[in-house]
Amino acid sequence: MGDSKSYAPIVEQRADPFIYKHTDGYYYFTGSVPSYDSIELRRAKTIDGLAEAEAFNVWFKHESGPMSQHIWAPEIHYLDGEWYVYFAASEVDDIWKLRPYVIKCTGQDPLNDEWIELGQMRATDGDNKSFIDFSLDGTVFDHNGKRYFCWAEKTGGQFAASNLYLAEMESPIKLKTTQFMLTTPDYDWERVDFWVNEGPAVIKNDGKIYITFSASATGACYCMGLMEAEEDSDLLDRNSWKKSRYPVLETDYEKGIYGPGHNSFTIAEDGETPLCIYHARDYEKIEGDPLYDSNRHARMMKVEFDAEGRPVFKL
Repeated sequence: MGDSKSYAPIVEQRADPFIYKHTDGYYYFTGSVPSYDSIELRRAKTIDGLAEAEAFNVWFKHESGPMSQHIWAPEIHYLDGEWYVYFAASEVDDIWKLRPYVIKCTGQDPLNDEWIELGQMRATDGDNKSFIDFSLDGTVFDHNGKRYFCWAEKTGGQFAASNLYLAEMESPIKLKTTQFMLTTPDYDWERVDFWVNEGPAVIKNDGKIYITFSASATGACYCMGLMEAEEDSDLLDRNSWKKSRYPVLETDYEKGIYGPGHNSFTIAEDGETPLCIYHARDYEKIEGDPLYDSNRHARMMKVEFDAEGRPVFKL
């Protein structure tokens, strides 16, 4: 892991960073590229090595129609012996028509083997609510013998609230259950400029499962919250979940870390220490739309746990 400080970038200009440590000993990294037009993968034996690792563009946006604009927040997962990337994309003629899509690698080398398109993530039969509006930031996790998909979706148009939803998966491209609303923006820190819950990531510890999420607009107000549930509870039951009253990670003016969020989790080279991989800027003032400011850098911090076993995020 080297001597990198938690607030030093590990990969510059890569927002929404995601790292998957595979059984081959490599860390596989992806994230939103500044041009929002392709899916890039790289790998290294160490996290510090990702900065200089060769980048492979494994998929490019379409010229028109679905998947032709705003290629956002890719995540690479290895499911049942095969590689998948989940990402959001919109259309040139309707740039806010974000939906979750899936591509699959035809071989075992995701950097060099061919990827094929599997289309849009599909709701379960009879579910007429999932993926019908602005939907993005899908993540996949296994728990107690079941596989789940967690994603953000706005209801009622572009300027409505972005909520987090959870459902069990039938296959890598289809849900098994109808959507369950995990969280909606309840507190003031989730409602700065936009009402937003997005960017879910999963970590488990000491008999509980935690889902971090990001809140508010993408500038310095961007921050992280936390949901928690007992590991043996019904994850699709609202009563199973408790939400943090305050953000668990936010802008640190002293360290010059602005708008930290949209994280993922991985494990350090020691095979034990959990790491939070997140993005943040190193300045507050942004010219123009924050969404198109390319200096959200991927960064890393060790995850600690408090006396009750909850993850603690210290910059």
